[in-house]
Order: sequence, then C-alpha cells, then structure tokens
Amino acid sequence: QAGVYSTKAGVDTPTKLAVLLPGSPSVVRPVVENGSMVSSKLTGNFLIRARRWLSDESIATLVVDCHSESSDECTSSYQASKERQQDVQKLINEVRKQVTSINEVWLVGTSMGTVSSAFMPTYDSSAYAGAIHTATITEPYAKHSYRELGGFDYKKAKIPQFFIHHKNDPCTLTTYTSAKSISQKFNLPLITVSGGSEFEGHPCKAFTEHGFKGKEKDVMKAIAEIINTGSPSQLEIN
Repeated sequence: QAGVYSTKAGVDTPTKLAVLLPGSPSVVRPVVENGSMVSSKLTGNFLIRARRWLSDESIATLVVDCHSESSDECTSSYQASKERQQDVQKLINEVRKQVTSINEVWLVGTSMGTVSSAFMPTYDSSAYAGAIHTATITEPYAKHSYRELGGFDYKKAKIPQFFIHHKNDPCTLTTYTSAKSISQKFNLPLITVSGGSEFEGHPCKAFTEHGFKGKEKDVMKAIAEIINTGSPSQLEIN
C-alpha cells in the first residue's frame, strides 16, 4: 500500500492530514524523485494536480494509491470494502508514526474515489475527523457507475461530512441535481461551484467542470477551510 505524503515548503509539524482518494481508475503508481512526485498514472486528477493549494501551515496531504496487487483499476467493490479501509489505515498509521504532530485525519475523495471516502468511515468513524466528497457519485445505477453507493446511508458514519459539486458537472454519474437531493436528504452541507475555464475532454474526466477546471484553487481553499475550522464560511464558489 503506497502513498505520497506532501507538505507546504518549510512546514515540519502539520496537525492535520488530508487523505486524498483520487478518481477513476484510482490507480496512481507514483514516481518520486528527490522528494517530489514527478509522474503518476493520474497526474491530471483534480486532487493530485491541485493539492499544492490545500497544503498550508496546518495541513499535509497524503495521495493514496490502490493496493499493489490491483490491476489497471481500483475496483469499486474493493473501495467499498473493509479491506480498503484497513489498507489505507496502515498507510495513515505509518505517516502518523513519523509525523507525530498530526492529530486529525480527514478523508477527501473525488468522483470514483468518493466510494472510498463514503465507505471508509463506516468501518471506523473514530479514525477520522471528517470526510469531504467532491464530484461525488450520485447515480449509482447509471451505465458504468458504481452500484455500491446505491441506497447508501451517509449517516452511518458518525463524523462531519461535506459535499462539493460543480453546478454544471457534465458527467452522467455525478449530476448536480442528485448531489443537491442527497445533501438535503442527509442534512449535510453542499458547496456549489460555478464557473471555470478551458474545459476539454470526456465529461467524466478531470479537465471539465467535473474536475473543477479553472476553479481548482478556490475549491482547495474551501476544503482547507473545512479541515481547519470544521465548517465552510460560504456554500457557493463563483
């Protein structure tokens, strides 16, 4: 179980760890040289490419890969399993052993990675201070979607949870209308993102509104605020 731990330059004693669970295929296979991740199979993923705006004096990040025996996809059935939670927890434990200043762990998932950020705290709520689901899977029964989230009960995890979703998300697996319905059903905050720029590629990939293209810094600053204060100061990012 591999991961890439990062901090803001000069920060040695962060107090909060943001565990980043990237989207499809959720297989990172990072290449690290001289203390920096120089390449991976998911370099363009929203959480990976924008994480520099999340790290601050308090927050360190941990990009999570799929387990080494996985093929080219980190399956949704595995991401929804207790095994996934245990594998990632071993990685978190190793980070905390080396960085003893960390006292809070937050899960941050995007797209397919929200299968992990949704299910992991249901197995051990005490391990996490909260979970933030970005571009979350809202249509589990759509074609090529992830059935594990069908009828999922977000209240099963006894931790604070938040949704961040683009109002014009073009992906058929992550519709804004359903994100709004889910947030209302479970009485969980939804931050709505509007705008962006230079959209291109498949609607469910990282360089459309689905991956918050052009709004990465604003979204990461909102995530940082939630992690640092426990709540967002605004529910709209324009």
